Amino acid sequence: MASELQVPIIDISGFAHGGQAQRAAIAASVGAAAREIGFMQICGHGVPDAAIEGLKAAIDGFFGLPLEDKLRCRPPSTEINRGYTGLRSERLSYSLGVASPADLFEAFNIGSTVSQHPGVALPAEHFPENLWPQQPAAFRAQIETWFAEAGALARRMTRIFALALNLPDDYFVPFQNRSIDTLRLNNYQLPPGDTRVEPGQMGMGGHTDYGIVTVLWADAVSPGLQIMDGDGDWHDIVPAPGAMLINLGDMLARWSNDRWRSTLHRVLPPVNGQGRLIRRRSAAYFHDGNHDALVSCLPGCADADHPPLYPPVTVGEHLSFKLRGSRGLELNPHSEREAARLLSGSE
Repeated sequence: MASELQVPIIDISGFAHGGQAQRAAIAASVGAAAREIGFMQICGHGVPDAAIEGLKAAIDGFFGLPLEDKLRCRPPSTEINRGYTGLRSERLSYSLGVASPADLFEAFNIGSTVSQHPGVALPAEHFPENLWPQQPAAFRAQIETWFAEAGALARRMTRIFALALNLPDDYFVPFQNRSIDTLRLNNYQLPPGDTRVEPGQMGMGGHTDYGIVTVLWADAVSPGLQIMDGDGDWHDIVPAPGAMLINLGDMLARWSNDRWRSTLHRVLPPVNGQGRLIRRRSAAYFHDGNHDALVSCLPGCADADHPPLYPPVTVGEHLSFKLRGSRGLELNPHSEREAARLLSGSE
């Protein structure tokens, strides 16, 4: 049975207006969590309770619709990372090049669009228009509110990350002013009467997140989210009351030459004491960076004894490889280091 790992709880409320010493202390705490775990619980984030309640109402309202209504929001191709994804449609471990049974979640995605950046030439592959449902009536307003709140927190975290890496706090701004940002609503619950769980099947298979940083809201349901430590063991993570889970993505691992962790994580099929599948909800906001941002090792993160571990790559190229895996079910051949970690871990 997996043990629970204590993810640091960090109050960032003093970062925006605090003095130099307070900002440095917050950055040091964030940097330590980034090095040691790659996950952190952030409080003092300033996200209003009303926005959280609106998010939960939107998740409940949309996933409570009849399947035929949800399917009306399905994109015409898996290459379009928007709208509804049905149960057992994706395999997140494929983003690392590791085969697995289909994942037990349904999802709804929105994200940054070309129309939000008038006069800027952006690839439709990464900035498709959103597919909004007609019902529930308040869904779009509630989700757009959450998208804005989570995005503001993600950008605040990148300023803290920069200070923690001994860089100016605006260092990452040129890499994120036209960022590919995606909000994914996840619902883990099989339809009534459907209890088919294959051996080794996950709610969401083992993976790392693809971009810079993820802002995660999730139900406090266990078993559920698990992260892998440096020894290859899995640990349960339960969100702290009032906190947002923050984890690093592949871009920060590449920038820092793996000094910071893009932590492997997965979601177990949530079950109760009788072994019956129960519901779990989450909302993951992925702040991935500009599609044409070239990510290579940062100054000070490589030396003669620690040469760069990754070749330079643009954010757009990296995301394309990952999404062709998880959504297109093409095993990704470009994540050898992460795949080796997943395959060497405990069950």
